[in-house]
Amino acid sequence: MAPKSFYHFLGCIIPHRYPSIESAVKLVFKDLGLGLLDMEGATCCPAPGVFGSFDRVTWATIAARNLTIAEAGGHPITTGCNGCFASLWDANHELKHDDELRDAVNENLAVIDREFKGTIEVWHYVDALYQLAGLDKIREKVTRPFDGVRMALHPGCHWMRPKLIKQKDDSERPRIFRELCETSGATYVPYKDELICCGAGGAVRTADVKIALEFTKQKFDSLLEAGGADVIVTPCPFCELQLDLGQVEIQKHFDEEYTFDVMHVVELLALAFGHEPDEFGLATHLQYMQRKSTPAWEKLGIKVEES
Repeated sequence: MAPKSFYHFLGCIIPHRYPSIESAVKLVFKDLGLGLLDMEGATCCPAPGVFGSFDRVTWATIAARNLTIAEAGGHPITTGCNGCFASLWDANHELKHDDELRDAVNENLAVIDREFKGTIEVWHYVDALYQLAGLDKIREKVTRPFDGVRMALHPGCHWMRPKLIKQKDDSERPRIFRELCETSGATYVPYKDELICCGAGGAVRTADVKIALEFTKQKFDSLLEAGGADVIVTPCPFCELQLDLGQVEIQKHFDEEYTFDVMHVVELLALAFGHEPDEFGLATHLQYMQRKSTPAWEKLGIKVEES
């Protein structure tokens, strides 16, 4: 039976950097009849590329503790972060198929009277919206179509990959995320470097922000070569951070200016469903704070009141 309610795994970036994503997904899921439950006691996912690379058992134990919260409540997990999704989904998958790893993890969890049982699934917002709500129902909710808005996409790395295990979409020729975003009415703009990393992943941003920004700049330049776009949409808040804050940092490090509007997919849909930016804090994004408007907002007739 398809789930109707999910435990909502926020992760770190959404509450600390983009709480507008949390507010937007609550509006969108409610509009579509999907429930979100607070996941009390959840911790960091933890970051898959960092923790998992150093100690697989420790990574899996921390992830499994989060999974046991959902198991105890009997509802699946949904998250809007590619990294959180990768960590929780991968740990859930590996623990169900690797007896040795599961035994080691459950030995650790026994110290806090917990046990991983493998009874729930992990969903990305994209999966829940695409598979459970469905494109037709989403289109029915659109009252502010993005007519005339040119939209570029950044799917990110971890939602689809590794594709042979996750089987979410073809990571080399993805269509699910594009089809979901196109329900907004925006015109999809393909560009050469759509599928490369934003630059932030794998702790590259932490180790050397300038190298991370070189990836971001390459994406932006590739998009400009394709004719540009009014908005870049992503399913990941860490990618959103890199593409949003990255524009400010690129100006500082490379003395080049970019003016792309950046949104998470649920922020895009919240606007398309007719919700105003102030309802979910969209004007807290750096690009809006700096310019008080964006090309996408102007085409949609949205104005931000001066505070």
